[in-house]
Amino acid sequence: MKIAYQGIEGSYSESCAKELYPDCKTISCKTFDDVFNKANEDDQVMAIIPETNRTTGNIGVEYLIFKYRLNIYKEKFYPINHHLLALPRSNIQDIKNIFSHAQGLSQCSNFIKKNNFIENVRADTAGSAKYISETKIKNEAAIASKESAKIYNLKIIASNIQDEKSNVTRFLLMGKSVKQPELKKEKYITSFLFKLKSKPAALYSALSGFAIQGVNLTKLQSYPEKNSFSSYFFLCDLDGHIEEPKIQKSLEELGLHCEDFHVLGVFISDKFRDK
Repeated sequence: MKIAYQGIEGSYSESCAKELYPDCKTISCKTFDDVFNKANEDDQVMAIIPETNRTTGNIGVEYLIFKYRLNIYKEKFYPINHHLLALPRSNIQDIKNIFSHAQGLSQCSNFIKKNNFIENVRADTAGSAKYISETKIKNEAAIASKESAKIYNLKIIASNIQDEKSNVTRFLLMGKSVKQPELKKEKYITSFLFKLKSKPAALYSALSGFAIQGVNLTKLQSYPEKNSFSSYFFLCDLDGHIEEPKIQKSLEELGLHCEDFHVLGVFISDKFRDK
């Protein structure tokens, strides 16, 4: 099994992939677009994508979900525990500049402000750790994972520095092939995107079928169509399997109001949702 991820060895995306499939071969990609493209070009490669963080919200990959329309096979709520990594000879009193992905910096904002650190945004957390190990500047540190500390021979000088101790990111495992689990006695999520016809109260009318059928929407997010602020796509998750009669009726009603509708996937709900 091959799984593409954004970042380099030691990233949270790679760690999540390894937790899901310990024997998988991971493929490092520079950008999220590269990850989606890799899976889109090769049906033997899956993509693992961080989609939403419990602290900071959406990661910002929605436009790629709309662009590539890969099928979602699985969701995984993965704990994100950030650590401050520095050279073995450095102490926290030495540090002035810290490096990390924008999400890592944002999720540790309280710790950063408390210590008056200067923020430096880089492409990924593990890449920041690698940078510190290569430049060997005593007053610089990275916000990254415990795994990155091991890989790049850095010292953890502060542990679990994220603002929320229960910091969790929802990852999506995606691919080109269409796979759908059989309807059994499991909790499922159905994910889809749609674009409405241009008419008054279109969204209200389109969603009324879910209310009538008693279907719970767990996610409804709008995203502007390319080069437009008057036309929007919507990304939506609901509780249940697409083969359930009430969900079929709800989606049929939605379809009457749409210019575009696409099912992204049906997958078993992560047990984290039950907590």
